[in-house]
Amino acid sequence: MIHPVDTLVCDTARIAAWQQDSAFDYNRELIEPQQTILQWLYEVIIGFLSEVINSALGYDVSWVLFAVIGILLIGVVGWLVYKFRPGIFGRGKKDSLDYELEDDTIYGIDFEAAISAVLERQDYREAVRLRYLQTLKLLTEAEKIDWQLHKTPTQYTYEFADEAFLKMTRHFLRIRYGNFEATPEIYEEMTASFLNLKSQTSNLKSQAKGGDA
Repeated sequence: MIHPVDTLVCDTARIAAWQQDSAFDYNRELIEPQQTILQWLYEVIIGFLSEVINSALGYDVSWVLFAVIGILLIGVVGWLVYKFRPGIFGRGKKDSLDYELEDDTIYGIDFEAAISAVLERQDYREAVRLRYLQTLKLLTEAEKIDWQLHKTPTQYTYEFADEAFLKMTRHFLRIRYGNFEATPEIYEEMTASFLNLKSQTSNLKSQAKGGDA
């Protein structure tokens, strides 16, 4: 019996070339790319939320979920920019105070003339500021407080623990820093407190002079 001759020849050189060619590396399609923990957690959360919502509504709402998340992220980023970079939106802290912060000095000011001028235009915010600074000057000259440009109003209330002065300081802080409305009533109250303190310091000076005599 005659057997047919096997004419098939294995070309080992060509097989080796194919093995080195990445185009024929079919195993790589079966290997999943590595994920970070954050990516894995993100997919788990999104998958869970999608499954819950889909089960509740009965149809695929994945795109709605992604849209809501996107809108929330944009809102958070916008709020952070508005909070920490207000200049981008044209909002500045200094503009909201209606007067220069650097002018809080008690020297070189004719307080009565300045207060009369701002009252003519009914600027009670500035009138309150000037009356409080005038009070600081009065207490400094009476040696009740040690005025310094770097000090805060609260520090002066520790040096001079007077109830009327404490109330004046509260009004000043709320109007100046808290954007509370400066009303004529508040200004009149602060003026009455100033005149009362002025009378007290004048009496103390008179008593001191009488004692020296």
